[in-house]
Amino acid sequence: SARQFAEWVKEDDRFELAAPVPLNLVCFRLKAGDAANQSLMERLNRSGDLYLTHTKLNDRFTLRLSVGQTNTQHRHVERAWKRIQEEAGR
Repeated sequence: SARQFAEWVKEDDRFELAAPVPLNLVCFRLKAGDAANQSLMERLNRSGDLYLTHTKLNDRFTLRLSVGQTNTQHRHVERAWKRIQEEAGR
């Protein structure tokens, strides 16, 4: 779920939540800055493993993950988070 994903983001010191998570959209970012976030998004989107969108919140490049497809299961969200963590470590 989006709330579980948000908890994982909070547990990883490299990331921060950029907005509350009332429903299925998680706005988060690397603490490393806009260029690092844009690069992370581009690498992940190119991989085909998952697709992130972005926005600007408080004039900062912010990643967005939507957990809303009806067939999405916990394992899909967990796999997406692990992929994000792996790519952030490169």
